[in-house]
Amino acid sequence: MEYRSIADTGIDVGIIGFGAEWMVDKSQDEVNRLADYCMENGVNLLDCWMSDPSVRTKLGEAIKDNRDKWYIQGHIGSTWQNNQYVKTRDMDKVIPAFEDLLKRLKTDYIDFGMIHYVDEVAEYERIINNEYMDYVYKLKEDDVIHHIGLSTHNPEVAMLAAANPDIVLIMFSMNPAFDMMPATDVIEDYFDMDNYSGLNGIQAERQELYEKCLMTNTSLTVMKPYAGGRLLKKEESPFGVALSPVQCIEYALSRPSSKSVLVGVNDIDQMSSALEYLEASDEDKDYSKILTTAPKSSYLGQCTYCGHCAPCSVNIDIKMVNKFYDLAVQHEKMPASIQDHYNQLEYKADLCTSCGACMTRCPFNVDIIDMMKKASALFE
Repeated sequence: MEYRSIADTGIDVGIIGFGAEWMVDKSQDEVNRLADYCMENGVNLLDCWMSDPSVRTKLGEAIKDNRDKWYIQGHIGSTWQNNQYVKTRDMDKVIPAFEDLLKRLKTDYIDFGMIHYVDEVAEYERIINNEYMDYVYKLKEDDVIHHIGLSTHNPEVAMLAAANPDIVLIMFSMNPAFDMMPATDVIEDYFDMDNYSGLNGIQAERQELYEKCLMTNTSLTVMKPYAGGRLLKKEESPFGVALSPVQCIEYALSRPSSKSVLVGVNDIDQMSSALEYLEASDEDKDYSKILTTAPKSSYLGQCTYCGHCAPCSVNIDIKMVNKFYDLAVQHEKMPASIQDHYNQLEYKADLCTSCGACMTRCPFNVDIIDMMKKASALFE
């Protein structure tokens, strides 16, 4: 397992995480065996957004003897009312629901207390200074939650969270299909394939989010890496061709500030398919061959930081130069932190000889020579 650090928390999480939402209908033995399999393979991040008492109880039983081996994302505002899940900010419901989570998970602390499911900017602005956040801060003050996170599908909300120094972690839906979609506060929009007609490449606001997180040292954990399974099926994918779990995971992990991909799995076989990423070849991981030849949508002309341009004849780290350039041009004035990141590169864009070797290898037909000229003019 490869591990990545969450912001400045000192916590290292495996790049493959356990999204446990499908454990609702599983037996205790099935949940136990899957949790054990995860631990045996180095998986140490667990997300529990679910409010269903049965799944919380099963997970708690499964990890009770190994609590110290797990980092848990526990959600504040996910409640169980009249035998169904309800998201709420009603404190009469929020507090007992979170206390229930602690009880059923058999723990007295949650590593990442997640501000649950905020998909509207207006809602974020409403709750960030009210009694809901007072409760979140009290939990942190009392060491019941060790760090504050937020879950959202909306890049506009995520941008606000990334600018909030109290929030160190954002759980965000991330995959090559969702990255083409304009911001929306209606999650169902992402799963309507008609909405993808005519879309190509990463939306600027999502690219800006990933780079904002890099600049503010806000970590991203990934939900919906397979777009609810649609990317794994040719007939349901907006690209008109299927990607593999390994390719989807590689795409998510190559985004700036991405730390762990939380795969929603039904069983050990599905977790095993995700863990194949750890031993996969570069060819197996290569999503670019799909995204550049897709019959319906493509990423042509846009750098995705895949690294196929390497090696550079003068040792420029092209993908990092492009990444810092993309981050810098989002601002009217160059942030000192980005300039510093660029300055630390041993070989900079001004060394480019325009030999063009990199461009023969770029699967997205990016004009890399022009990018190096632009970066040199911007940073030097």
